Amino acid sequence: MFDLDQIYPRDMVGYGRNPPKPNWPGRGRVAVQFVINYEEGGENNILHGDAASEAFLSEIVGAQPWPGQRHVNMESIYEYGSRVGFWRLWRMFTARKMPVTVYAVASAMVRNPEAVAAMNEAGWEIATHGLKWIDYRNHTIEAERADIDEAIGIHTAVAGARPLGLYQGRTSSQTLQIGAQEGGFLYLADTYADELPYWQRISGRQQLIVPYTLDANDMRFATPQGFNTGDHFFAYLKDSFDVLYREGGEGHGGMMSIGLHCRLVGRPGRAAALERFLDYVQSHEHAWVATRLGIARHWVKHHPPKEGFRPSQMGRALFVEVFGGIFEHTPAVAERAYAAGIWPSEDTTEGLHRVLVAQMRAMSAEDQDALIKAHPDLAGRLALAGELTASSAGEQASAGLDRLSTDELQRFTTLNTAYRERFGFPFIIAVKGKNKADILQNFEVRLANTVVAERAEALMQIERIARLRLDAIRLGQS
Repeated sequence: MFDLDQIYPRDMVGYGRNPPKPNWPGRGRVAVQFVINYEEGGENNILHGDAASEAFLSEIVGAQPWPGQRHVNMESIYEYGSRVGFWRLWRMFTARKMPVTVYAVASAMVRNPEAVAAMNEAGWEIATHGLKWIDYRNHTIEAERADIDEAIGIHTAVAGARPLGLYQGRTSSQTLQIGAQEGGFLYLADTYADELPYWQRISGRQQLIVPYTLDANDMRFATPQGFNTGDHFFAYLKDSFDVLYREGGEGHGGMMSIGLHCRLVGRPGRAAALERFLDYVQSHEHAWVATRLGIARHWVKHHPPKEGFRPSQMGRALFVEVFGGIFEHTPAVAERAYAAGIWPSEDTTEGLHRVLVAQMRAMSAEDQDALIKAHPDLAGRLALAGELTASSAGEQASAGLDRLSTDELQRFTTLNTAYRERFGFPFIIAVKGKNKADILQNFEVRLANTVVAERAEALMQIERIARLRLDAIRLGQS
């Protein structure tokens, strides 16, 4: 008999019959996401301290591990991936200016820094695929956590930035827990449970999950039940894309992940099919091609957790993503606040504003001056060029500063110039609730202030702007 009161640790419902409308950018009907798994040099090998040779995802279908021995033929297949396959994929995607997420094994990155440099050159996202490409099902949580921590350190040193996404691949039942507790991952990907990102509470934290795929994946070229030819691969990808694109036109399009491996689809007979699919995707106006990090950031901004954000239950990466823009171009304020500790009493707008302002006020005078100078002029060059942050653009538009007459624009330009010449920083004012005449009057009055008084006024206005920006974010009250 089933015990209906027993807590079941799986979610069999998900979004149900009414999934959210993703609202992908550019009126996108489907979010298309390509992953290149970079594993070559990180696979099982006694040279790497492993017990046996690799036996998974190669041209040698049905291969078995060789305990205590090198399998040089297997090794050479993996070497092909880093020596040839990677560069074929790199040329293919960069020629089309299509973004990519790389699942990079840290020990593989170390063995080919030129490939990592090429990933950075192309502007690809590099997520972590763990320290080594090994099976973690029998590892202790301490051992797996140590490997993930080491992977982050190596990844950061080689790539120049820490990864914001984690896909361990050969997981244990504790992988998601470790990733959430680490706190520095904006998203976790070790799940295949959905076609949309979703929020999951893990170890008391709000964690974004961006699910991956094993079906639209070239790994099926190397499994008994899989793709035999490039035509099979292309047909499956095209059918998947077509269904999602059609559903997107009906308002509920999902996300299509395509998994690739340098040593598999990097072979010319398979690469031709991938090229056809890339061109097919680009022939559709409303296909949004993005990195997984881009998808994660879109979901964080437009689809917060059902209960709202709870700062005390957020990892560092999510906290900074959500609140890093509260102070213009100065995520360091949010980083300082998180490092100092966020408590449940600060899960309210008032409480969080208080701790953020305290950290801003505790910054050095030099850093405060940098914060002040990070703000744009009102109706200035950045506004005219469309280069304001989304928050600044919305704020200026609310006061009508995006709809100025020629005379009004000239007046703002003259005042901006006079103000900067007098004080050495931009005029800052919380514009919400004010019109153009109010702002111009404030400009005139404040031009008469001393530098010391105006600097103090600028910081006070920044506090007000921060509060208005926080008001626009839905927090889950304690």
